Amino acid sequence: MGLGRNDEGRVDYANIAAATPQVWLTLALLGLALGLYVSEKLPVEVVSIGMLSVMMLAFHLFPVADAAGKNQLTPGALLAGFGNPALLTVMALLVVAEALSRTGALDKLADGVGHLRLPNWAMLLLALAVVGVASAFINDTPVVVMFLPVLQAMAQRGGLASSRVMMPLSFVAILGGMTTLIGSSTNLLVSSALIAQGLPGLDFFDQTPMGLLVAAVGFVYVVFVMPRLLPKGTAGLAGHLLGQGKQFVSQCTVGAGSALEGETAAAGTFRSLPDITVHLIVRDGRPVYPPYDDVQLLAGDELMVAGTRKALSDVAARLPGLLSVPDAKEDDFDAEPPAARGRDASAGERVLVEAMIPPTSRFAGFSVDQLGLQRHGVTVLGIERRARMIRGPTTEIRLQAGDVLLLMGPWDAIDQLRAERDLVVVSGSAGSLPKVHHARRAAFVFLSMVALSAFGVLPIAIAALGAATILVAVGTLTPRQAIRAIDTKVVLMVGNALALGEAMDATGAASFLANHMLAAVGDIGPWGALVAFFGLVAVATNVLSNNATAVLFTPIGVGIARQLGLDPHLFAIATILASNCSFATPIGYQTNLLVMGPGHYRFAHYTKAGLPLMLLLWAAFAVGAKVVWGL
Repeated sequence: MGLGRNDEGRVDYANIAAATPQVWLTLALLGLALGLYVSEKLPVEVVSIGMLSVMMLAFHLFPVADAAGKNQLTPGALLAGFGNPALLTVMALLVVAEALSRTGALDKLADGVGHLRLPNWAMLLLALAVVGVASAFINDTPVVVMFLPVLQAMAQRGGLASSRVMMPLSFVAILGGMTTLIGSSTNLLVSSALIAQGLPGLDFFDQTPMGLLVAAVGFVYVVFVMPRLLPKGTAGLAGHLLGQGKQFVSQCTVGAGSALEGETAAAGTFRSLPDITVHLIVRDGRPVYPPYDDVQLLAGDELMVAGTRKALSDVAARLPGLLSVPDAKEDDFDAEPPAARGRDASAGERVLVEAMIPPTSRFAGFSVDQLGLQRHGVTVLGIERRARMIRGPTTEIRLQAGDVLLLMGPWDAIDQLRAERDLVVVSGSAGSLPKVHHARRAAFVFLSMVALSAFGVLPIAIAALGAATILVAVGTLTPRQAIRAIDTKVVLMVGNALALGEAMDATGAASFLANHMLAAVGDIGPWGALVAFFGLVAVATNVLSNNATAVLFTPIGVGIARQLGLDPHLFAIATILASNCSFATPIGYQTNLLVMGPGHYRFAHYTKAGLPLMLLLWAAFAVGAKVVWGL
C-alpha cells in the first residue's frame, strides 16, 4: 500500500491504494478512542479496557491474515502491550521516583537551592535550571512537587506573585524531559513503539542533540518572556496565601547528646529546625522568649515550636522521637498496636494524618496526654487551632472543638482511629513519613541506574526494573508504596494505545494515514513533511495525553518515513519532542494541573502563555532539522 515515485524521484500522489475493511475498522476504533479520551465522559480505565475488549472481538470476527493465513491480531497480540519492555520500564521508573520522593532525596536538592544567598532573580534562574536538569533523569512530577514550595518561597521573598513562577516551573520540567530517553515516559513509549514496528529502539542520548536545541530555545522564552504574559496578581496576595498553610504547635525536649544540644541560634533560628518557628524555650522552669540571637540550646530545654505539616514531618523523620507529647519514648514511634502484629509488614509503616475534634467529642477539654493514643502506637506531633496561635506548653493545652491534630502511627492504628467518633480523621490527609535515613541509598541506586543505562552497560529496562527491585528489597519502599506508585490509568491507557498501534501496523492503517497526510500537504520534500508532522503531533498532544499521542502517532511517523525513504528514527524523535509540547492547555500534561491551583491560573492563561511556546518550539525544530540533521 505504498506510494510510487516518478522518474524524477518525486512521490506520485495520483493513485492511492484503496483501504481494506480492516483499515476502516481500525481507523473507526482509533477515532472512537480519541473521542472518548478527549470527552472524559467515561473514566480512562473504562475506556481503555472497553476498547481492548472491542478490538479483540472485532479482529476475531474480521481477522487480519498474514501470508500463512493466520490472524495477526489475536487476543495475545493485542494484549502483548502490557508486557512491553517500555511500559514495564515506565512502571519501574515510577517506583524509583517514588523512592526518591519518600526518602527526601529530592528535598535536599530543592532545599540546597532555596537556601543559597543569591539575588532573587539569580535564585529563580538557578532553581529553574536545576529543575530542567533534574527532569532529564527523573520523572518530572516529583521534581515539580519538590520545587513547588521552593519557588513559592522565592517568589514571596522577591516580591513576585506565585502566578509568575508556577507555570514556568511546570514548563521547564517538561522541557528537561525532552532531552534524554528516560526524561519522560513518553520517550520510552516511542522507543517501544519503534521496536514493535520491527526497528531498533532509541539509545539513551539519541534525542539529546535536537532535544537540547529545542529545550534551550524554550528555556529562554520561559524565563524571560513568559512571566510578562502571565497574570500579575500581587506579591501581597502571594504572601498572604503562603501564610495560610496550617501551622501546627508542637513541643520537644532537647536530649543529652542529641543533634540540638549545643546548637546556637543564628538570626533567631536553629539550623536543625529549618522552617520551624520556636516560640518559647523553657529552661529550668523559666521561660526564654525570642529573639534568640546567640542563645545556645542545653540538654533538658523544652521548646514550644510551630510549623507546617511538611516542616514537622521532616523534623520527625530526621530526628526520631524529638516531637511528641511529654515523656514519649523514641521506641513508641515504631511500636505496633497488637492488632498489627502478624499482618502485612507494611502495616507498621509510619504515616501522618490529620484528625479533627468534632463539636460533640468527649475529648473536648482533654489535654494531649489524656487522649491515650500512644498505647495504640499513635503519637501527636502537633496541634492546629484556627482561632489563634497557641504559645503555651502542650501539657497545658486543653483541646477544643475544631482543633486539628497532626498524628503519626502505623497504618492499622490509623485505620482503627477512623472508627472513633470522638476524633474525625480528615479524608485524604494520610501520607507516609519520609525515610530520610534511606535518602543516600535511594540516590545511589538511582545514579547507578542512570549510569548503567547511559553508558550502555545495561538496557534501560533491566536497569530500571533492577533499581526498583533493590529499593523495595532494602526497605526504602514498602511493597504497598511501590504498588501505589504505579498509576493504573497510565498502564491501561498505554496498553490500549499499544494495541491500537499494533492494529494500525498490521492492517496497514498507519501507512494509509501516512499516504493521505503526504497527499494533503503536497510534495514538500522530507524536511517539509517532517516539520508538518511535528506540528500535527504538537497540536494533538494538547488535547490528548502526551503518552497516548506518542504511541498513536509513532506508527504514522514510521509510515511517512518509509514512504519518503528517511530514517524512521528521525520521525520518532520528532514524535517525542512534539508530544512533549503540551503547553497550550492545562490538560496536556499532569504537571500543568499540579501548578494550576498554586498559580491561580485559568484555562486561558495556558493558551496565552503556552501557545506561543509551542509555536516557537515548532520553529526551533524546523531550524534544527536543517542544522542538526541536514535535511
